[in-house]
Amino acid sequence: MHRVVALVRPVQSTFELGVAAEVFGTPRAGIPGHYAFEVCAETPGPVATTAGYAMAVPHGLEALEAADTVLVPGWAPVEAPLPAGVRRALLAAHARGARLVTICSGVFALARTGLLDGRSATTHWARADQLRREFPKVSVEPDVLYVDHGDVATSAGAGAGFDLCLHLVRKDHGAAYAALLARHMVLPPHREGGQAQYAPPPDPADGELDGLLEWAGARLGTPLSVGELAAHLNVSPRTLARRFADRLGTSPGAWLLARRVAAARTLLEETDLPVEAIAARVGLASAVNLRRRFRERVGTTPGAYRRAFRAP
Repeated sequence: MHRVVALVRPVQSTFELGVAAEVFGTPRAGIPGHYAFEVCAETPGPVATTAGYAMAVPHGLEALEAADTVLVPGWAPVEAPLPAGVRRALLAAHARGARLVTICSGVFALARTGLLDGRSATTHWARADQLRREFPKVSVEPDVLYVDHGDVATSAGAGAGFDLCLHLVRKDHGAAYAALLARHMVLPPHREGGQAQYAPPPDPADGELDGLLEWAGARLGTPLSVGELAAHLNVSPRTLARRFADRLGTSPGAWLLARRVAAARTLLEETDLPVEAIAARVGLASAVNLRRRFRERVGTTPGAYRRAFRAP
């Protein structure tokens, strides 16, 4: 029996812990049980949760000594230091071959062990920049659902924890077993780790570039060029590029493409327009071009995105 131990701390997210418990710790009729699930804390006893109640945690760090998988279901606040005893226990578990797994902000705890130095990892898109700043030796991938190195694995936002946990089940016991488990939880059986997190497009609020952004945003359906953007401000393309780099940290062409793709996402979510019509509305000319640009920027196809995010 594969032993999974979740390491919790106050104030513990009930959802992220629940993800691990649902996949690894919930008995289901007709489905063989391959995992034993336990919860531990640095100090056994009551642990406060984000839901407003305290849960009783019977085990201390000694539970990690026999774990096959150690799971950190979030770490809040993310700035909280890693206690020396917890760090030693995680490193000892890893040294004897246990798999270390984090969900969402749990990556901050794992990063403080040094085990992610020189490796890629992910977290919720809203925390990606902070993770990159605090741990420059970690290669942060903000546009994926999870990253699995075999001995360590990290997931994006809390919902992506299901994707990572099911991926681990698939590795441990095969696709058929993982699909059966997902079906009982009414979840998609498989989402590739490289699929985008679908983070909202950033607002270009800082520095309006003399109204250019608003002017261009209202004309996405037209074949705007960088030259036309520069002409609207009566500056050279080189000057325009410098202003974009200074104020928005990107180029005019990249900004324009990002706005077109963001507009396509909104139309896919809110309308039944065919992909060809959406491509024309956002200035990407053809369905083929939209599909190519959409996959480059979002990591999936317009059709798959619409199925996932279409409003009722």
